[in-house]
Amino acid sequence: MRICVYGAGAIGGNFAARLAEAGNDVSIVARGAHLEAIRARGLTLLAGDRRIVAPVKASDRPADLGPQDAVLVTLKSSGHAVLPGAIEPLLGPDTPVAFVQNGIPWWYGHGLSRERPAAPDLSRLDPGGALGRSIGMHRVVGAVVSSPNHVVEPGVVHNEVPDRNILWVGEPDDRATPRIEALRTALRAAGIASPATTDIRYEIWHKLMANLTGSTVCLVTGQPVHVQAKPLTNRLARRAHAEALAVAAAHGVVLDDSPDERYGPKRVYTSHRPSILQDYDLGRPMEVESIVRAPLAFARSAGIETPTLDAIESICVSLAEAKGLYAS
Repeated sequence: MRICVYGAGAIGGNFAARLAEAGNDVSIVARGAHLEAIRARGLTLLAGDRRIVAPVKASDRPADLGPQDAVLVTLKSSGHAVLPGAIEPLLGPDTPVAFVQNGIPWWYGHGLSRERPAAPDLSRLDPGGALGRSIGMHRVVGAVVSSPNHVVEPGVVHNEVPDRNILWVGEPDDRATPRIEALRTALRAAGIASPATTDIRYEIWHKLMANLTGSTVCLVTGQPVHVQAKPLTNRLARRAHAEALAVAAAHGVVLDDSPDERYGPKRVYTSHRPSILQDYDLGRPMEVESIVRAPLAFARSAGIETPTLDAIESICVSLAEAKGLYAS
C-alpha cells in the first residue's frame, strides 16, 4: 500500500518505520530537524534489541508525496489546524484518512448511532468545520492507539514497550468495510496489532480512561505514571475514573474497565511520562481540549456531576494557559 503518515513524531515514526519494513510504500510529513535527519539518514526505530532504519520518503509539503492509498494522521489534536488544505494533495477519491489521536475526536458525532444520545457541541475541535470540508467526511476513519514512544533525537524514535503496539481502526458508523479490513491487514503484517472492533467509540472511551483519569494526574503533579500508585493520588485517580465511567455510560458506552485493574496494587507502574506531560515539559501545544474539556462537555450535556474531573480540568487548563500552551 501507498501509506502516508502525517506527523511522524513518536507514534507516527514508530508506525511508519514498521510499515515500511513490511514492504509498504511509506511516506511521511514531518518538519524541522526531525525531517532533515530523516532525509539524511532515514527514519530509525529502536524497539528492544531491534534497530530498524527505514528509507521513507519525507517532506514538509504533502504536495511532494502525491495521492495515497491511506493516510494515518498522527498529529496530536492540538496540531490539526494545519491540515485543512495542506492534506488535500494526499487524497484520492476514496483515500481513507485515519485520525490516530488521544481523547475525543473532532468527528465523534459523525455516523453516531441513533440509539446513543447526540454528542455535545465539539466545534472547538474543528473550528468552522474546516477539517470536515477539506478531507470529506466519507474519507474519515476512527483510530485508537496504545503504544508508548518518544523521540530520542531528530530522526530516531524509541518504542518503549516493543510488544505493546496496538491500533484499533473502525468506520465512524461501525460498518465492516473492505478499507478497514485492508488497513488492519497492513498493520498486522507490520507487527502492529489491530484487533477487530464493532464499536470504535468504545475503544475511544476506553483509551480515554487512561488519559483523562491517569495522565491528567501525572500532569497536575508533574510526575511519571508511578505517581498513580501513591495513596492520595491513587484515590484521586479512582474518583476521576468512577466519574468518567458514568459519563461514558450516559452516552451509551458501558465500559468493562475495572478501577482495580487500572489503578490497583497489581498494576505495574513505570517511569513513563504521558504525552500530555511531555508536551507541558517541552513547551508544546497541549491536547487539553480533546483529553479534558471535550469529555466534560459530554458530562454536562448528560447532566452528570463530575466534581473530581471539574477540579482536574481547572488545574490542567490553568497550567497549560500559564505557559501559553492552550487558549480557552
